[in-house]
Amino acid sequence: MIRVLQCVNNMHRAGLETMLMNYYRRIDREQIQFDFLTHRPERADYDDEIESLGGKVYYAPRLYPQNLPEYNRYMRQFFKEHPEYKIMHSHIDPMSYLPLKAGKKAGVPIRIAHSHNTSIDKDMKYWLKMYYRERITSVATDFLACGEEAGQFLFKGKPFEVVPNAIEKDPFLFNEDVRTKKRQELGLGDELVIGHIGRISYQKNHRLLVQIFSNIVKLNPNSKLLIIGVGEKEEEIRKLVNDLGITDKVLFLGKRTDVNELYQAMDAFVMPSFFEGVPVVGVEAQFAKLPCFFSDKVPVEVSFSEATSFIKLEEDPAVWAKTILDKMASFKDRRNIQLTDNRYDINESYIVLEDMYKQFYSRL
Repeated sequence: MIRVLQCVNNMHRAGLETMLMNYYRRIDREQIQFDFLTHRPERADYDDEIESLGGKVYYAPRLYPQNLPEYNRYMRQFFKEHPEYKIMHSHIDPMSYLPLKAGKKAGVPIRIAHSHNTSIDKDMKYWLKMYYRERITSVATDFLACGEEAGQFLFKGKPFEVVPNAIEKDPFLFNEDVRTKKRQELGLGDELVIGHIGRISYQKNHRLLVQIFSNIVKLNPNSKLLIIGVGEKEEEIRKLVNDLGITDKVLFLGKRTDVNELYQAMDAFVMPSFFEGVPVVGVEAQFAKLPCFFSDKVPVEVSFSEATSFIKLEEDPAVWAKTILDKMASFKDRRNIQLTDNRYDINESYIVLEDMYKQFYSRL
């Protein structure tokens, strides 16, 4: 059996993590098994399922600068205790430099860096991430990306292969009965419902999202906004909602396990991100046949629906609002929205990754 060590931050329910689980559930686990090296001390949403599927979860120290001596010691000991790992696959963008460097020192022969973004969060580790970005090609043997722009961003001229952010599409397909039930649960009647799913963080740009929605309310007062997710900017965004006087029109739904049903309750999906790789939620929303509105910082390769639009990030929120309402008027019955591509269907795409692992293993 081929055991692949997947290196992640944690396995909570988020885009990258959900994508990994989609592949993990589908691959032939009699031939290929995933184990997970996480960088948080606590158990996460998917840990129980991972273990039920035969995988192991390890908990390394967090990748804070002050933790690096402890982290390096942990990784040296980890690979001494686990010489069985011949393939490691890291998904933490520039920070992948650290586990891959440890793997290189320990003699792990196949070390895969996987790019999932087209920029870097401007947090306290920004300059450190920029430093690691310059060096990541020196510690990886192979390069994968969720899309062309993500690969070009992280690998800077090195050849890479694309692994689509594929999903199990069936739970997301439009269902009128689910829509009715979910809207009743949320206390929604005939309102126009705008939705967003994502961590409440700098990257996702909830400030602009709320400003756009405030302008939608001016044009259509019978509107609601669903914000699904949690994050470090939540308090700031709640204050903005209050300052704009739309508290009664915005539902903060937190972390959810029923996102496939929440898409059914929406009438449109809006994602004004500062940067993205290929967002899994964007794929899910299109399979749900929602009109989707992305910023022009989201790679166009995510699009496979005739009802998907890209709007310049710097456009005024009022322009966003008018564009959204005008475009939605063209797609009154979402059941008729046409999809054009199946590369994001896990039933078509899991074989791509499965074959890659077999090819990597054949080099040993």
